[in-house]
Amino acid sequence: MSATAPRIQVKAPRRVRLVRAVAVALSLTTGGGAAAIFVQYSAVNGLTPLGLVSAVFLFFSTTWLAWGACLGVVGLKPFHLRRPFTHLPPNGRTVVLVPVFNEDPQVTFARVAAMYLSVNKATALPVHFAILSDTRDAAIAKAEDLWFARLLDETGGAGRIFYRRRAQNTGRKAGNIEDFFARSGAAYDFALILDADSLMEGDTIVEMIRRMEADPDLGLLQSLPAVVRAQSVFGRVMQFAAAFFSPVFSRGLARMQGHTGPFWGHNAMVRVPAFVASCGLPVLSGPPPFGGHILSHDYVEAALLARAGWKVRLDTDLKGSYEEGPESIVEHAKRDRRWCQGNLQHLRIIAAPGLRKWSRFVFLQGVFSYIAPVLWAGFLITVVTDRVTAPPPDYFPDPHQFFPVFPSDETAKAIGLAIGIFGLLIMPKLLTATEAIVTRRTRQFGGTFNALLSVLADFILLSIMAPVLMAYQTRSVFQVLMGRDGGWPPNRRGGATLTVAEAWEASRFIVFSGVVGLVVAHFLTVHIILWVLPVLVPMIFSPLIISWTSRLVAPSSHRARLFTTPEEIHTPPILALHDEILARWEKIARTPEAGADTPGLMEPARA
Repeated sequence: MSATAPRIQVKAPRRVRLVRAVAVALSLTTGGGAAAIFVQYSAVNGLTPLGLVSAVFLFFSTTWLAWGACLGVVGLKPFHLRRPFTHLPPNGRTVVLVPVFNEDPQVTFARVAAMYLSVNKATALPVHFAILSDTRDAAIAKAEDLWFARLLDETGGAGRIFYRRRAQNTGRKAGNIEDFFARSGAAYDFALILDADSLMEGDTIVEMIRRMEADPDLGLLQSLPAVVRAQSVFGRVMQFAAAFFSPVFSRGLARMQGHTGPFWGHNAMVRVPAFVASCGLPVLSGPPPFGGHILSHDYVEAALLARAGWKVRLDTDLKGSYEEGPESIVEHAKRDRRWCQGNLQHLRIIAAPGLRKWSRFVFLQGVFSYIAPVLWAGFLITVVTDRVTAPPPDYFPDPHQFFPVFPSDETAKAIGLAIGIFGLLIMPKLLTATEAIVTRRTRQFGGTFNALLSVLADFILLSIMAPVLMAYQTRSVFQVLMGRDGGWPPNRRGGATLTVAEAWEASRFIVFSGVVGLVVAHFLTVHIILWVLPVLVPMIFSPLIISWTSRLVAPSSHRARLFTTPEEIHTPPILALHDEILARWEKIARTPEAGADTPGLMEPARA
């Protein structure tokens, strides 16, 4: 069947529908149970309208926590889908797309060189590479031209490695890729879409081509990229969490979504005719943030492929796929601000005709992932307000009674509720750690003791950082709702330690909110101050937390240490090859004979 012919939407397999139904039912039941317990606790002194509002906030918040826990539990047991694999040599015409926007060309083009050499070693099939530049900075654009010449010289890839720079970056990354497909897409069967910081082994690229060829109904194949090269405390915490926990949660996601899987915008291969025929993105009416070009375009493209009858699959067993992550809370918040705006834009798309029901549910999940902190904040605020405004208890409801009537003590319910919510947070991680011990996966993280110590440290540090991250997410949601466009700021690659003064500039609104909350809790509801201290104290000290977690740590070594990941114990070949090429290029750039025409290593682009 051709890519442009109408396709029949096949129902999800029965086992996938069963897992979905059970997970949704468990999540709703957990949220409903938490809300019911809270209502019983609040009704002791009389249930108020604010108490009901708090219960509603708690229902949605707990349901969201339970849904995340279900993903982790579903992914605990490894499963293997029966797929029509083939060991025949790949034949599909394939291009690797590398979109760049004000990136350091020396580092980025060295990645292209490493992948080109790696894929040529893995197959005789001519795989092309296309560097798609949206760079706006004239100096960086000039450097791209010079380093592209060095790239061709280094690899001998003339005729297989291409570079073009758009005059206008309409539609940003999605528009960049759309422009390439409009001009050159007909020449290819498959396209591997990367980010500027992506790296992938040649063997992995070849295996993805094989899997695409083996299943003619497969429109998009998403790999699970591992985060590498973290240099800061924050970066290493997030890198370890991604390496240790993400495989389990991603298996749960793959099992839950079936053939209506995710697309994360990079490290994924698409069937070009299917993508071109199905994934034309609309420009939403009205101004940003809810109008204009869709920022979180990847999930929309996955939904459009599924609507057209194509499979969208996440294969978590694919190894050799890598990316880099932000090195500070501030850089993470900048990227998260764009994702927040993009996900809230999906409210304009969720009712689009023809979408699969599960695709609509995925959009809803994306919205909830950003309003969840707002719901938790709303729960805390309404609980405190309810306590402040509630009338004092009436111990003598009957004026003629002789002895006072004391309300029943429901403290046990409140403590039990808190323990249950805390359990939803830690249970998936505890189960993941247990599975890692049983399957001996902990050996990849420096041994069982080092892995468990890292899990404990990860939980403590993330608990400290969580209120700060929640504050940034809450602000992002309100900025979007107030009509403020966050745009698409360039990424700041590599480590960059923030001073306390810089961290203060980026987080003083968090400090102010924490101080106000603490004062209110102390003077109005002092008896619940212990409940809010774990949230308010990190907010008050957020500049110190942001600055300290952005601090660079010692370089990676093969010796086990805190937050060790598999890629640090055994360096993947593609990372070693990239390091070798980059070191050689840096040496060339520093050589006096190279002259002014060879640019040196540039400073990372600042947002």
